[in-house]
Amino acid sequence: MLGVTALAVLLVLAVDRFYGHSSIAFAAAIVMLLLANAPMLRFNCPECGKNAFFRGVFVVPWPNRTCTRCGRDLAATPSQNR
Repeated sequence: MLGVTALAVLLVLAVDRFYGHSSIAFAAAIVMLLLANAPMLRFNCPECGKNAFFRGVFVVPWPNRTCTRCGRDLAATPSQNR
């Protein structure tokens, strides 16, 4: 996720440098970030459904080992992501 964020910033800077200010570059960066974030939104606790990347209102780039809502050990659970 951090790499995609850096790539999105570099895309906007490169387009701004060579072609001038463009809303299309910002739109492309937003689409890139949404596509990169999609797998993170599917990593949920199998028992209660809480997302493992959310810490209250904040999102961090690494998942919890235990669910903060129900206390289930997420490290021992095989991934259901496909």
